[in-house]
Order: sequence, then structure tokens, then C-alpha cells
Amino acid sequence: MYEFDQRIDRRQTGSLKWDKYKARDIVPLWVADMDFVSAPEILHALQARLAHGIFGYTVPYENVIAAVTNYLQRAHGYKIEADWLVWMPGLVPALNVAALAYAAPGEAILTCTPVYPPFLTAPIWRERQLITSHLRRKGTRWTFDFDDLAAKVTTKTRAFILCNPHNPVGRAYEREELERLAHFCQQHDLVLCSDEIHCDLVYPGFKHISTATLSPEVADRTVTFMAPSKTYNLPGLACSFLVIANPHLRARFKKAARGLITEVNALGYAGCAAAYDHGENWRQALLRYLTRNRDHLYAFVQQKLPGVEMLPMEATYLAWLNVKDLGLESPVAFFEDAGVGLSNGADFGDGDYVRLNFGCPRSQLDEGLARMEHAVQGLS
Repeated sequence: MYEFDQRIDRRQTGSLKWDKYKARDIVPLWVADMDFVSAPEILHALQARLAHGIFGYTVPYENVIAAVTNYLQRAHGYKIEADWLVWMPGLVPALNVAALAYAAPGEAILTCTPVYPPFLTAPIWRERQLITSHLRRKGTRWTFDFDDLAAKVTTKTRAFILCNPHNPVGRAYEREELERLAHFCQQHDLVLCSDEIHCDLVYPGFKHISTATLSPEVADRTVTFMAPSKTYNLPGLACSFLVIANPHLRARFKKAARGLITEVNALGYAGCAAAYDHGENWRQALLRYLTRNRDHLYAFVQQKLPGVEMLPMEATYLAWLNVKDLGLESPVAFFEDAGVGLSNGADFGDGDYVRLNFGCPRSQLDEGLARMEHAVQGLS
């Protein structure tokens, strides 16, 4: 019913992912957008909105608010009020606004590495102190190092930024882990900023738990970040939202955003509503395709890329590959020379890794993997 094997030429469209290498023969498997056509149900909604023909300033309206509130209840058991929603043109600006809202200059924000780079840059760009704690490996999974967190937190720490599911390690944290983290935030009176943008990209056998659903007390200090953009491949529509139950935290966020953040565009709202109201069949088909790509990639790394390690993944389409044993001076440059564009692990907080985006047609993934295999073989 849905076509994920088709390769679409994205050149000459202003694609960040592809234009980075527009003058080079490099397969781009880096930034987190997928090379799939969005769900036809979303395309139909956008076409209907285009047919209206007027694109003035747009505020959140009844249909899109209902789509989000119904989706959260249906998909995640997260019952919210409409006025808890704060709409944003992206979660990267939202992270930066949160740094302004929940810590004063010179105060600190804590997060766990390796992690999505804007978690690391937002506090610094906003003149807040960044404190990081590296995740601890336990068997084949990554988890929080609570001893290290306790050692790192200070009296000036005001917020913790959580990534769940975690980009780039692919974890969907379990309830016990989240409850312990929430207790840590309560102990130290930290605002818990929970980025859950990958929450609908969790593989069979695993489950996403929204932090704010743990308890009313946890919800009272939690700011939840969400968007349809990763799941439905809509980042170019620039539509995201936050759920902030605590009116004081909500007011602080809105005050910090005042005059800095523009309205969400009309097509962003239309795409968001269509994704949550009508995109579930497409999402399930996507997950089946991504599961096959994940398993194919895992087997390929095990069998064809000696010196590279990939742990089992629970969520996201972003594989975290340990290339330390290859002894490369610059892993990203090495693979770019081989014709594959990957994300630099150093930007996430660990230079021994690269991140690979397998949200693409299988033939494109195989083309990149063949080039990686050839490059790794050349090292021996």
C-alpha cells in the first residue's frame, strides 16, 4: 500500500541532507530526516490547504489541537488540557528558549551524553553552564549513571534535559529508569525537560513512556517536547509543540520566547493534524520497513565491518556505531572519502562513534554499506 523502496531525487530542492555533498559522490546517511515520501494522507491534507489559497498568520485552531490531545491520550495514555500546549516552529529553538526560561545566566543545565548536539549547544549559546554526565553501558544497553549524576549536579543546576527515546543510542527507557531520574530531579529541584520527538519510532517489544505520565508530581515539573516531524518526515514544515502542565513553568517559557519565536506556518498545522488523525497505518508500515533496515544493518555490521560495533536498538532510525577499534584519526572524513556521509560522534559528546541514518530505501542503505565495507577492508 505504501512505497518505501522508491528512491526520490532530492537534489535541487534545498535539502540540507543532500546539498551538503552536492558536488561530491557521497551517499548521505547523516542528518535525521528520512528519504521517504510522506504519508499520502498528509499530502492530501496539504493539497487541500493549498487549494484554499490564503496563507496568513495562523494560530493553533480547533482541529489541530484536538488531533494532538486525542493522539497523546490514544497513543501514550497522556491526558492533557488544550491550554497546556505551547506551539513552536521547531524543537531546537524550543531547547534554546527552555535554557533561557529555566536557568539564569551562569546557572547550570544538566544532560546525559552522547546526545543530540543542540542539547549541548543551547545552554552555552544562551550563556548558561552546561554539565554533562556520560551514559553508562550495562551489557548491550545504555542507561543513566546515577552516581555520576549525583556527583555532577550542583546548587546552581536548574534543569535536566532528557532525550527519550534517546538519540543517538536508540534506547526507549523503562519505567524504573525514568522514575529514578524523576526522583533525582525532585531531589535537586530541577525542571525536567523531556524531549520525546522520537516517541512514535519504537520497535516491537519496546514501549515509550512519556515522562509526565509517571505521576502528577512528576508532571508538575516536566516540560514535554514533541513533534510529528521525525515520525512522519515533516521537519521542513516546522511544526512542534510542548506540553507544560504547570502554569508557572508555562508562563516562564512563553515569556522567554516573547519576540524571538515566530508563529507556526499554516501548512505545518495542517500536516500535524493529518499525521495524528490519519497517519497511523502509514506509521505502522514505516516501522515494519525500518525494523527490516535495522536488522539488516545490524547483521551487516556484525558480518562485514570488523572493528565496528553496533548495539541492539530499541527506537529511532539512527544507529550509533563504535569505530574506535578502526584507529581512525577522523572517522567522518574517512567515510566521506569512501563515499558515505555520517554524523560525527564528537558533536554528540563521543568522538569514538559515528551516527548512521537508515531511514532510507534499502538500495540506498546498501549502497552506503558497500562503500563502508570496501573502506574498512582497505585498512587491513
